[in-house]
Amino acid sequence: MTTRLSPPTAPSAAAARSFLFVPGDRPDRFDKAWASTADEVILDLEDAVGPDRKVHARAAVSAWLNPSRPVFVRINAVDTPWYQDDLELLTNPGVVGMMVPKAEVLDSGLVSACATHGKRLLPIVETAVGFQRASELATTRCVERLAFGTLDFQVDMGLTGDDDALLYFRSRLVLESRLAGIQAPLDGVTPAIGNVAVLSADTARSRRIGFGGKLCIHPSQLDEVNRCFAPSAADIKWAEEVVQAIAKSHGAAIAVDGKMVDRPVILKAERILGSARRLPRVS
Repeated sequence: MTTRLSPPTAPSAAAARSFLFVPGDRPDRFDKAWASTADEVILDLEDAVGPDRKVHARAAVSAWLNPSRPVFVRINAVDTPWYQDDLELLTNPGVVGMMVPKAEVLDSGLVSACATHGKRLLPIVETAVGFQRASELATTRCVERLAFGTLDFQVDMGLTGDDDALLYFRSRLVLESRLAGIQAPLDGVTPAIGNVAVLSADTARSRRIGFGGKLCIHPSQLDEVNRCFAPSAADIKWAEEVVQAIAKSHGAAIAVDGKMVDRPVILKAERILGSARRLPRVS
């Protein structure tokens, strides 16, 4: 396993917010997903596809892939009979990276191949062992960010509920990501499709505790997720005022809205403005 030796750097302000899963055996949905407001699209060969459809799904994904529309592919877990065949998709120029389910230790062959071909890795923490090894996962070469598979994690841990029961685990993934100098993690899916209030509350909580994005299972969830992770008009106005005040201060101490402006405040303002300038899709 290769780890980063450089000190942590500030997470990217332009990190993708919404990741949309699309079943790999539903090629009729691929174009619609790509045309959606998702920052990133994940063609799913794992949970969304039954065992008897795995080969069909892989063929459908392979036929659709094109470098003009780069996507992530969620492959099957390393201990499944489909893993090795799924890895053959890695060299396709239409694949920007691989999402690895049930991640506990990343296969060295997969990591080396991703490094060789310039692909990104998104390990999903879904088990107690994966959580215990989150630091190792986060510091593995080619890992861009961690994702939290909340539903499977609850089953593995015997937990009930998606709020206080997972707060420690969510916060720890945020911390490990920051220490590794990678992008803020992705929170798990909200299964309540069509319930905007629940989705909004889930996403607001994710952002509040430091997540940088969220996994989505339906296009109807994208706009709300993108909105919740985007800076508000008030945030942008405040950040602009801070930057303008700094530019006019010529090094003197200043205050904005009656509050002292120091380095953490400046960094926060710069991050807000950087996020506001994001592209619709980051790839």
